[in-house]
Amino acid sequence: MNGVFLDILIVLVAAKLAAELAERLKFPPVVGEIIAGIVIGPSALGFISGRGDVLRTLGEIGVILLLLEVGMQMDLRELRAVGRASLSVATLGMILPFGLGYIVAGWVGLHGDAALFTSVALTATSVGITARVFGDLRALATVEARTVLGAAVADDVIGLVILAVVVRLVTRSGGFSVGNVLATIGLALGFLIITTAVGAVLTPPLFALIDRFARSSGTLFALGLAFTLAIAELASLAKLAPIVGAFVAGLSLGRSSSAPRIQRELTPVGHLFIPVFFLQIGIDTDVAQFAKGKVLILAAALIGVAIVSKLAAGLGAIGSPGNKLLIGLGMIPRGEVGLIVAGIGLREGILEGNAYAAVLLMVLVTTLVTPPFLVWQTGRLTRRRASLLPAPDERPATGWLSVEPKRVELAANPPTEATLEVALDAAAVIERAEPGPTLIGYLTATSGPLLWNRAATQAITDLLQHGGVRAWRFLETTGVLERSLPELADTLRRRRNDPALLDPIGLLRWPLLERVRRSEETRIAKELATLDHPDRVAFAALLIDATADDLQPLRTASALLQRLDLDATEASAIAGLVDDRNLLRAAAMRPDGLEEESVVRIATHFETRERARANAVLAFAQNGFEPWAVSRLEELHSLVLACLDRPDLRGSQSMVGQRKLDAIALLPRDLPMRSHVAERISTAPRGYVLAEEPADIARQAALINPVPQKGRFRVLVNADRSGLWRVEIAGRDQIGLLALTTGVLERARLDVLDASLATWGDGAALQAFRVGTEAVGLAPDADAISGLLTSVLHDALIAAPVPDAVVSFDDGASPWHTLTEVRATDRRGLLHALAVSFAAAGADVHAARITTADEMALDRFDLTDRDGRKLDDATKAAIREALAHGVTARGRRPWRTNRVGTIRNLRENPAK
Repeated sequence: MNGVFLDILIVLVAAKLAAELAERLKFPPVVGEIIAGIVIGPSALGFISGRGDVLRTLGEIGVILLLLEVGMQMDLRELRAVGRASLSVATLGMILPFGLGYIVAGWVGLHGDAALFTSVALTATSVGITARVFGDLRALATVEARTVLGAAVADDVIGLVILAVVVRLVTRSGGFSVGNVLATIGLALGFLIITTAVGAVLTPPLFALIDRFARSSGTLFALGLAFTLAIAELASLAKLAPIVGAFVAGLSLGRSSSAPRIQRELTPVGHLFIPVFFLQIGIDTDVAQFAKGKVLILAAALIGVAIVSKLAAGLGAIGSPGNKLLIGLGMIPRGEVGLIVAGIGLREGILEGNAYAAVLLMVLVTTLVTPPFLVWQTGRLTRRRASLLPAPDERPATGWLSVEPKRVELAANPPTEATLEVALDAAAVIERAEPGPTLIGYLTATSGPLLWNRAATQAITDLLQHGGVRAWRFLETTGVLERSLPELADTLRRRRNDPALLDPIGLLRWPLLERVRRSEETRIAKELATLDHPDRVAFAALLIDATADDLQPLRTASALLQRLDLDATEASAIAGLVDDRNLLRAAAMRPDGLEEESVVRIATHFETRERARANAVLAFAQNGFEPWAVSRLEELHSLVLACLDRPDLRGSQSMVGQRKLDAIALLPRDLPMRSHVAERISTAPRGYVLAEEPADIARQAALINPVPQKGRFRVLVNADRSGLWRVEIAGRDQIGLLALTTGVLERARLDVLDASLATWGDGAALQAFRVGTEAVGLAPDADAISGLLTSVLHDALIAAPVPDAVVSFDDGASPWHTLTEVRATDRRGLLHALAVSFAAAGADVHAARITTADEMALDRFDLTDRDGRKLDDATKAAIREALAHGVTARGRRPWRTNRVGTIRNLRENPAK
């Protein structure tokens, strides 16, 4: 084992560096991995000797996993759907290179088994490389692309049969005879047919049973891999290539309901082993062979056969639509399958150095030259088709499309500006009808952005209600999605780059949208039936799906909405649903989420039953709810609706406005500057008005008018009905005002029970505290408190550390604030320490609830940053830092006071 780990280290690092570089240079990653193998192998740097059995075994596992993955992603039913053209192209694409390759190989000096293996390597077509290029060009829906990809699917199956036959012929005794050939073909076909049929019947129920009873996370994949190795071993016993067995195992496992999970668990293992196989090909390559005249002549001959034979295969589509040259170009790259054949030939000792080097050069050249040729010919055809578009017709009464039982086609020639509308209308019916060639040609004949109008917006509204995976795939492959909603196209691109998402169908699903649209849950259907605008919920669900992994989902959603031809009301309503996507769910999970204050806040935010019900639909449609959590969510939703039904709470503006009117009515008629006080009340912050009684609002507004000069405070002390005291402080807004006042109250030996806080735009600040005193019945001294406030005004705000504080933040349970919980041992001055820490971190306190049990304090605060937004990660980290280490004059950060808030204390015996 000496040096094995170093070899594996070098191989893995080289593979990933090569793949990353190839991606950036727009080369197929497999090419980069082969070149990296050459560089680290004996031909160049010599980091790897190439003679180690361990790496070779890892490479063998890699190729088994590769064929397993190919089999799992292939649906043999597609062979029935590719049509006559694809099967004709595939057949010619196998016969011509095999026959011409065998003749040319003999002409340049290869005979027998070596010529046979070289011919097999020439027959393959890399579906991955061609699909990648057509996908980048947004041309996957063109007739040419579908013909090539269909032919490549057939190539994979036919090629594996040929490979199985050749491997058996060259590794068995009895010589090359017609009888041996026929027997081998019969065995290969029999093996493929029998194992595939038996696997298709037995594998799905077997793995469904395993999935049901397995408890370990790796059991399903481990047994899937064991199943693959077992079928590969059966193929070896039948003298067939083990990769044939791996391919058959993939076909069987792909039909299982557990396939997506197996694919997800297969991905990281494949990332480890599959590159080793391709690097091993490079390691085994003797670069010095490339300089030999015999190798170059053989390689040139093979490259010529490889290109000419596949170009000629395009003639198999004669009589069918599509450009034959483009079809032939798409068949050229050999890619992975050619390399697998070459590797088997080298391992079996059939391809010696010169032949192996020539085959490798052929694979590399055909893989590298195809993408630029495809780009050139596709661009040329697009420009030509755009110039040949017929003059637009009048729009038929039934629309631009003709929908037959199995085909959707153009009913007339639409103008180019109708492209988006036509595409969306076609996508809505694509689940039951194949797109016709004229429709595809029209959609792919032009390039550039597609602009939205009301007709297109209505079309996508219908699509959200009825479209499925095929609809979105149609929009993606025709390039319409990239040209009209590039943000959605980017989402699909990120999904494809996610190694945990291999399933091409799953990539095109919008899970939340599907649950909203097709859910059979009674509660979702009931809420949807009451909505005046259910389409807004569908739009919001799509945007939430599209921005699920976005760091700034609302910004991306807003960019998408701006593209659509929506009026301001519709766009604002949809954006609000996206922004509130986690509100009900997060609020329901909070311990105080069902209490009146929390319910009122949510109800005032929603304002209408329509918005509340729309948010409930999105909340119910989300996955991951336990039964108890669903019950809390249903209860919260009922409470919110009940709150909105109350006359005094019907809409936040009417509720807040009524409370303001009630407070103004309580102002004495002879109050000096009564009109100014009334104006102060009318402009009071919403949260403050909701938290205070009208009588308290009236008294406090009178206290703050006129606004005290900077550095001066008015303090009013009143007896509370419960026998406690209310200390109301009026002043001007300044840095750390809450921290300043809580510090003064602590010096005055007053225990804060609750508080209301408000700040106006002109700088007026009001803080009202309900406090307890050590001496029962003795009122706090208002003048002393005012004097203390003035004397410590310019002192540095300092707080001792709270090292046992445990802080948690929740951004989802409030539409306005970051809800923050602090758990710590209860002590005098704890509230002041928290207020100073918040101020030092730049956080404003808007509301809080303070509770104590068993000498432990659980304090809940509603916080924002200094600009009124929810806290970012840096501010949260600063709060934790301030609580852990305290706040000193030297180390404190700039802060700013809160704008509006309430503090509620439920403790009976406070010590703060």
